[in-house]
Amino acid sequence: MSKKKISKKQFKNLNMKFKKELKPKVKEDSKIFDLEKNTVVGTYQKSRNFGFVIPDDKKLGSDIYISKKDAMKAKNNQKVVVEITKLPKKDKSAEGKIIEIIGYIDQAGVDMMSLIKEYDLPYEFPEPVSKEAKKIAQEVDEDDIKNRRDLREEEIFTIDGEDAKDLDDAVNVKKLDNGNYILGVHIADVSHYVKEGSFLDKEAIIRGTSVYMLDRVIPMLPVELSNGICSLNAGKDRFAISCIMEINAKGQVISSDIFKSVINVTERMSYTNVQKILDNSDREVTKRYSKYIEHFRLMEELAHILKNRRAKDGSLDLDIPESKVVLDERGIAVDIKKYEITFANEIIEQFMLTANETVAEKFYWLEAPFIYRVHEAPDMEKVTELNKFLFNLGYRVKCNKEEVHPTAFADVLEKIKGKPEERVISNLILRTLKVARYESENKGHFGIASKYYCHFTSPIRRYPDLFIHRIISKYLKQGYNLSEEEIEKYSAQATKYAETSSEREKIAQKVERESVDIKMAEYMENHIGEEYPGIISSITSFGVFVELENTVEGMIRFDKLGNEYFIYDEDRKTLMGEKTKTMYHIGDKINIRVIAADKQTRRIDFEKVEEVSD
Repeated sequence: MSKKKISKKQFKNLNMKFKKELKPKVKEDSKIFDLEKNTVVGTYQKSRNFGFVIPDDKKLGSDIYISKKDAMKAKNNQKVVVEITKLPKKDKSAEGKIIEIIGYIDQAGVDMMSLIKEYDLPYEFPEPVSKEAKKIAQEVDEDDIKNRRDLREEEIFTIDGEDAKDLDDAVNVKKLDNGNYILGVHIADVSHYVKEGSFLDKEAIIRGTSVYMLDRVIPMLPVELSNGICSLNAGKDRFAISCIMEINAKGQVISSDIFKSVINVTERMSYTNVQKILDNSDREVTKRYSKYIEHFRLMEELAHILKNRRAKDGSLDLDIPESKVVLDERGIAVDIKKYEITFANEIIEQFMLTANETVAEKFYWLEAPFIYRVHEAPDMEKVTELNKFLFNLGYRVKCNKEEVHPTAFADVLEKIKGKPEERVISNLILRTLKVARYESENKGHFGIASKYYCHFTSPIRRYPDLFIHRIISKYLKQGYNLSEEEIEKYSAQATKYAETSSEREKIAQKVERESVDIKMAEYMENHIGEEYPGIISSITSFGVFVELENTVEGMIRFDKLGNEYFIYDEDRKTLMGEKTKTMYHIGDKINIRVIAADKQTRRIDFEKVEEVSD
């Protein structure tokens, strides 16, 4: 067990050391930034004869000198894109020239555009891609209908958020006389329109995924496809790949069929309205959809069965609230709250999981070239570290030295449901787990306790799904008989695209997180001095992180926690005031006051308020 005494002075020294460690150790004439590109986004600061740019990425650790002639007449506090022209040498700063002015830091949309530029996201489609998309007809090809199973008379529904425009999955459920269920999951047949080797396909490979920022979407495919012919819009004939599954009362898929189809969605439903129907809480909504109520009741029934089966298998139900940032018409954050998840969301979640598993298992046994969604078991060292913390709260992830089963985590998650420490422990378990990724080799999915798993259900916004659709289409067309040359070709593609898609996903997730962080800081800038109850979410050697009810997280540095020395227990992640003996644990309630917030640095600072309310 390691313990440290930390005074105010020591804290300041430690903080300075921490900042230094963030700076890269750049050798003379070495590459300035460990990036694939030589451009940097930052804020321009002007002086009389020259200027400099402060990079948004603080890890870069060096301001960039800009001569007057290379400043593009940029003004103070404008966000700019800089091309690096000279690397730093000993005591000399890096040098660069401004190649683009994004706008003033407080101008609407500049914060999000700066992120786009920082990560070099392809937010505009090249002309050949746009032209190709515009040539695609917005009605289905009548000649191709004869090659598909016609499901247009079936009552099929999309269930999405109110604002969703790219609707790539639709569902329906029936109950058989023997008590089994027929679940239909119908996914937009994007591969019919995005042909292998086309401009659209090449651009989709580069993008890998759609990026969902707070004020915009950077789509993988142009709007003519994502919101048009590929989107399963109600009342429109659409091509799909359907996965029809017979499921018994235990939630087990006992048979399945995958085929090309043509569907016509009956109703475009929202999670909100479906939940109102299930709760019988809105007379007007219930009346409007009265003839479909039995469909949604049956969906609810089957989703409960599937969820219960997953729980028994050890699927991890990490109840970590997502943030919903509300923007005004200018794109400014005006409210932050928890994103409400209802059982209507769970219905679609369970149906998509089941379809993904079914498709993955079928093509695994076919030994087809494929892209799987892989989530391996956590490292045992991390599980041991987690157990050190859980021990103090009376919990333990049961395991031996060699392995751990998902049910061990699931048991802990079940025990903490509804308790004050639930959110904190769920987050710690999430940090203990490995990150899911794409691979051409099936290695199972630890988090959902599944032996076979893939992403099949979102080909409008994820390239692995589109690739899988192409493979399925190939197998269906050729009677499940591919040549050795084809298998070799698509196997190589699967390996390549799994790797590139994993990388693009990491970038997309980082951008999405940072866009939320920026807007959270922006929101809190208008709430300096206000007090809130919170929960200690993390304790480190340099401060205490506190999460508020609205999901905003900020830091209390030790000099804002109390006028005394603090003893930091690294193993148990606790803090004790040496004079008052006050103990701080992860999960403790604490009242805070907002003392600083800065959207440029994405930092929010709190101080402790003495009175703690329940």
